[in-house]
Amino acid sequence: MLGALGGKHVIVAGAGLAGLSAARELERRGATVTLVEARARVGGRVWTLRDGFAAGQHAEAGADLIEGEQTHLRRLARDLGLKTVRILRDSFGFYGPDAKGRRRIHAMSGGLAMVGARIGGLVGDFKLAEQRWDSAIAARLARRSVAEWLDGIHAPLEMKAALRGFRGFFLADPEDLSLIALVEQFASDGTPGRGEILRIRDGNDRLPAEVVRRLRGRVLMRTVLRRIRQTERSVTASIEDDSGRVTEIDGDAIVVAIPASTARHVVFEPSLPEPQQSAIARLRYGPATRLLLQFERRFWKKRGRPLAFGTDLPIGALWDGNEQQARTPGILTFLAGGNASRETRQVLAAEGEAGIVRRLTWLGRPSTLLASKTIVWDDDPWVGGGYAYFDPGFDPLCRAWLARPAGRIVFAGEHTSVRWQGYMNGAIESGLRAAAEADALVASQ
Repeated sequence: MLGALGGKHVIVAGAGLAGLSAARELERRGATVTLVEARARVGGRVWTLRDGFAAGQHAEAGADLIEGEQTHLRRLARDLGLKTVRILRDSFGFYGPDAKGRRRIHAMSGGLAMVGARIGGLVGDFKLAEQRWDSAIAARLARRSVAEWLDGIHAPLEMKAALRGFRGFFLADPEDLSLIALVEQFASDGTPGRGEILRIRDGNDRLPAEVVRRLRGRVLMRTVLRRIRQTERSVTASIEDDSGRVTEIDGDAIVVAIPASTARHVVFEPSLPEPQQSAIARLRYGPATRLLLQFERRFWKKRGRPLAFGTDLPIGALWDGNEQQARTPGILTFLAGGNASRETRQVLAAEGEAGIVRRLTWLGRPSTLLASKTIVWDDDPWVGGGYAYFDPGFDPLCRAWLARPAGRIVFAGEHTSVRWQGYMNGAIESGLRAAAEADALVASQ
């Protein structure tokens, strides 16, 4: 396909799924692409760990679960010849207090059905506004926290616990999460993980690795975007390599496919519009610690019980991290989001992995621990958290600015997606959208 981008040069900053998706689509549309990535690897928050586990097993240190309706991701995997496998067929359970305060395993659907019943009126109003974030309804929802709403409706203990457990999904505790994020989730499709759940059979990192292998343009690793200057007809990107040398690249357009937490340190000349600067500066990224524990056997596997659980415990959410591999050994993966990220690290610092294992007896008698890996996304210099979330201080009018082009600069990344914010699918979709926008901008100028 050769359109307006034929013979044009487009710079892409960021080799996560958004940037790789954009680069691939830009080349398909005829552009010459230069891809710039700060890390020593591609994939960004898609990162499969393959070393240090017994029996040659692997598990995901970052983005893991793929939902069946995430068509852009599944189509890309299929186009690249990568096989997905279905996992977690019984979806998620929840471990927390019941109505009498007794801790036990529940069906996740129970607590969330309770939430759905109580939040239904707000969801209905939000749908009447066509789920727009520029409505008076959105403004009212956005400035309240989930915790304030729970207190206002005198929510029972088990409902509060269920939403505390949702920090493994939103990466934010009820005190830190805007009510609009919860309402939007229920307005869109209710609870996550109700349909098919999949992962790429040989590791999710095969996706970025295969995309970059097929790119024709230059890929500059360990290279940081520092500045973007633009005129009516071109852009110039100042980049810094790992030796500290700064060079410039000229192009016809640039795709900024890096997290807002990184983009806020890039100098834009001329400056971005004030609302866009504010959106990028104010967007928060949820604390997230991933813990991968490999056990001699899958002691958590019981007939009639799911292989994944949300909890309101310091350990966060957990699920079988490699059920598509050999039956034994097995890897249990944890996502401690929000304050659980800090709480998990406190347990590890004070008690080691044994402290985590002691908190798993509700799953069964733990088998021998063979290996352990901890990944703290909060400390990652290129993102500073797991993925974006919206707090009560974020102006809902600013959300649209996260994805809005500025001259010959277009933006991509999971944080710019509306339907799939926080997901790999959202990153891929945003990259496709950014490539199409770059094509449209070049054609019209």
